[in-house]
Amino acid sequence: MTKNFGHCAMIDQGYPRGSCLVRAADDKQKLACSASLRHNPETGHERLIKSLLLSRPEDYMSIYQSGCNHTCLKCHSHEFSKVLTGEWMSAEMIADITKRYREDVTVFEPREAATSWHAHRLCRHCGACVLTESRSEMCPSRLTTDQIVLSPQGIGPARNIVAFTGGDVLCKPEFYIEAAQKIKEKSKDLWVLLETNGYGLTPKNLEAYADGGIDSFWLDIKAYTEDIYRKLCGTTNAHILSSVQEIVNHGFTLEVLTLHIPGLVEKEEHAKIGRLVSEVNSEIPTTLLAFFPCYELQSPDYRAPTVQEMAESYIAMQEEGIVNLRMGNQGVFLKSNEDRQFLIDAVGPEVV
Repeated sequence: MTKNFGHCAMIDQGYPRGSCLVRAADDKQKLACSASLRHNPETGHERLIKSLLLSRPEDYMSIYQSGCNHTCLKCHSHEFSKVLTGEWMSAEMIADITKRYREDVTVFEPREAATSWHAHRLCRHCGACVLTESRSEMCPSRLTTDQIVLSPQGIGPARNIVAFTGGDVLCKPEFYIEAAQKIKEKSKDLWVLLETNGYGLTPKNLEAYADGGIDSFWLDIKAYTEDIYRKLCGTTNAHILSSVQEIVNHGFTLEVLTLHIPGLVEKEEHAKIGRLVSEVNSEIPTTLLAFFPCYELQSPDYRAPTVQEMAESYIAMQEEGIVNLRMGNQGVFLKSNEDRQFLIDAVGPEVV
């Protein structure tokens, strides 16, 4: 007999429930949305937040949330996204914190650059300009040293972007809309970015987000083929793939990310994702990220991709028309000068 865990906003809209169960303090399973979101009559919508900090290499304030509508085998935040932990914070509290962050911002981006992808064009986070007073040969040379600040995750600029990341319950827009509105009431020049698996981005929800002041999305397309997606995340991806066009139609800034997982998500999947994105707009910023073994995929059966495999997928996505493409987690697959030179020879020096 199937357990009834309560009301689901996705089912109300004609979509299946995601892989939404999370573990509470009493070791019971609960729906992520009802367990990590609540409405307080006095303070408004509240969310269970693990931490807030200036993150690298994104160079913006990241708000790490507990509770998620996916169960990803490769999740790097499972200890709080699938286990309820953190502090209850209202939209007003978050807006006050972001107002203080605004005072430390050193780079003001336009809305079309309110992504993680755009950070790499400004800084490589080596810290050489501050620590040695000389720039590295890879430095973009677009910032002054007084725009570089230290944060818990490293050295770089602080950009005028606030991102909700970690767990994902975007199937319930009310909290995010209230948070965006209050953030902008206090700091009119901050952009609000939602990092998401896309499961909650139904047409109805996207319309609400557009009306509610959200500026951009970082859409993590974990696989194109549904069987692979289900194995990785426990859910369908059918409406996630169609959300690329819907996001653009609503005028949001969009970045797409996909991961190279040898044996699961490889060149063929990346080519299909590249084609999907390119058919919407070939200039959408896109990141090909290297997987490293973690969580349920931390076993001898799974490994990081090689530089050759990353190059093959990169080229396959380029051949599908993707213009603004970059590689992430390069330290995972660039193990030697020979690897670095191979990558330069295969795809060009701009990717390193």
